[in-house]
Parts: sequence; C-alpha cells; structure tokens
Amino acid sequence: MKMLVNVIFPIEPFNSMVRNGTAGEIIGRVIDDIKPESVHFCEQEGNRSAVMIVEVPDASAVPAIAEPWFLIFEAHCEFRIAMTPDDLQRANLTKIAEKWSDIPVS
Repeated sequence: MKMLVNVIFPIEPFNSMVRNGTAGEIIGRVIDDIKPESVHFCEQEGNRSAVMIVEVPDASAVPAIAEPWFLIFEAHCEFRIAMTPDDLQRANLTKIAEKWSDIPVS
C-alpha cells in the first residue's frame, strides 16, 4: 500500500550537519535506501521537512523507513495511508453509506 510519510527535522542536529557538509550526502543515502516514489522538501511548522510517497508492503516495513530519520536526524515522522482515485472507487462508498445511513444522528 502507498503511504505518505512526513519527516520533520528539528533545527539541531540538522544545522550542524549543514555546517559540516554532511546533510546532503546522508539524506541521499537514506533516500537511496528507502526508494520513495517521490520526495519533496519543504517547511512544516517552521522546520525543514520532507514529504515522501512510499510503497509499504506491510506494517513491518515502517521501521526501516522511520528509523534512519529518527536515529540520524532526531526527526519526527508521520505515516498516512495514501489512496489513488482507483483505490477510492474500489472502497464502494455507496455501499458503506447504505450500511450506516440509517443510524440516527442527534
């Protein structure tokens, strides 16, 4: 399944890695290992961050994606399941709505 992974880097140790010239090389190694479908770098909550789409065969793959960011950068990682329009179509929202629409809402 596809997952959207948000990685938020705290100011340190990232600033120190930028200053000593290792940030880019280390990020490259991590990305080469994770092999995301896409990765974009941006700002989140005033911090440097990365947003990746990764293919996750099952939950046991999550630590291999998260741990490099945790261990090297002391980063904060968030994982969300990402659906394509086809995935949403296969969910059969009409059938789900029929099942749950008769429950009264106060």
